[in-house]
Amino acid sequence: MKVEEKNKSHLKQDKSNNHQNKKDMDVAIEKDKIEGEKNKEKESLEYNNKEELNGKKVKELEEKVLRTLAEMENQRRRFEKERDEAFEFGGFAFAKESLALIDNLERAKTSFTNNKKFKENKDFSIILEAFEILEKDLITIFKRNNIERIICLEKKFDPNFHQAMLEIDDTSKEPGTVVQEIQKGYTMKGRLLRPSMVGVTRFKTEDVKKDQENRDNHDTKK
Repeated sequence: MKVEEKNKSHLKQDKSNNHQNKKDMDVAIEKDKIEGEKNKEKESLEYNNKEELNGKKVKELEEKVLRTLAEMENQRRRFEKERDEAFEFGGFAFAKESLALIDNLERAKTSFTNNKKFKENKDFSIILEAFEILEKDLITIFKRNNIERIICLEKKFDPNFHQAMLEIDDTSKEPGTVVQEIQKGYTMKGRLLRPSMVGVTRFKTEDVKKDQENRDNHDTKK
């Protein structure tokens, strides 16, 4: 009897041990499962971080390439602009120096015209005609290269194109009207080569006083 009780006790103990082992095994499996999921999450996070880092690097490289291309394009444009400006400035400087030719030609023509002895010379008209032909040819060359004379007489004074050399009292015209051209001015492609040296009108002091008195009298009558 005692043997049977002992066997039963052993069976119960085995069942209990088996149940505990199964429970421990289930806990271990669950732990492994949880650990596996954690590892997967960790690997996924690392993968995402790696992908994000790679994406950032690719984006940075793309931005660097775009910046480099933009800089190269800007350099190309600057080079073309500097080249064009150098070419234009060279032509501009030459054109500016060339104005002395037409100035000297006009002075010589004026000198011949005002000289009585030259006027009495039988060849005067031929010499004068030669000067006029030279002057016309030079003006034609200037126009062909976009060099234009500034028309200033009877125009309002413009400091961008005119240089006032003297003031002239003239009440028949508005103050600041160009009434005398001392030296001709020229532009090249709209850019100032040389300003026109001019004389401009102004009101006399007494005329200004009279005008003010007339205004005061008119205001008093009101």
